[in-house]
This record gives sequence, C-alpha cells and structure tokens, in this order.
Amino acid sequence: MPLLPILHLELNGPGAAGAARSAARGLLEPSEAGDRAFTAVARDTALLVISELVTNAVRHTSGGCVLDMHRTPDGGLDVDVSDTSSAEPRLRDPGQQGEGGWGWHLVNRLGKEVDVRHLAGQGGKTIHVHLDRT
Repeated sequence: MPLLPILHLELNGPGAAGAARSAARGLLEPSEAGDRAFTAVARDTALLVISELVTNAVRHTSGGCVLDMHRTPDGGLDVDVSDTSSAEPRLRDPGQQGEGGWGWHLVNRLGKEVDVRHLAGQGGKTIHVHLDRT
C-alpha cells in the first residue's frame, strides 16, 4: 500500500522554491508519530534538493509543479516533484559565472534514490528522490 503524501503543494513563480523549503521544514523535525528529526546536515541537504527540484521545474517547464513529500518507514523523506514537461532532465556543464547548471548534479549526488517517472497518457513527469535522515 503506497504511503499518502504528508505534504502536497502546487507551486509556480519566483517564490516557489522558498515556499517549498518553508513547508518542508516541518517534515524534517520530530513528529507526533514518533519520527525523529533530521540531523542538521541531512536537513540542509533535504532543503537544498527540494529547492533545486522545484526551481528546475518552474524554470524549465510551463505550468509550475506539484510537490509531494512524506516520511518513510526508514525515517527518511521521499520527495516527488511533478511537472508538465515530458523532457528528461539533463546534466549540463555548470556555469562558473552563476549561470546555472549545478542543480541536477546536486540532486543526483545528494539523493539516495533518484529516478524520473513519466506520467503515462498525461504528459509530464515526476522526479522522485529519497533522502536519509542522517
């Protein structure tokens, strides 16, 4: 039985990444269900990955994105960002002058499980990342 999202947000525009980080912070703290808090490094890693996924979805697709997150039985966090583009994310040479290209590298380096799931019949995709609590 799949876990239901604990957090579901529709995001668009220049404030999308900030809204995603703000909403995610609560999932990284101890929960009433007994989930332990993420360590400081794991929390910062999760917030960076969430920010990069949402930023890329808003910047490189039309129609914004949907962010779903839930804590997993292993204490980690599953993050799913869905958008309207069927195009695969691609690695780019990172710019040395601040012009981008770092996001997909960071997501793949910091996420434990990273995969792209295409939404059959609808177009679009979901990028799934699992993050550890420690």
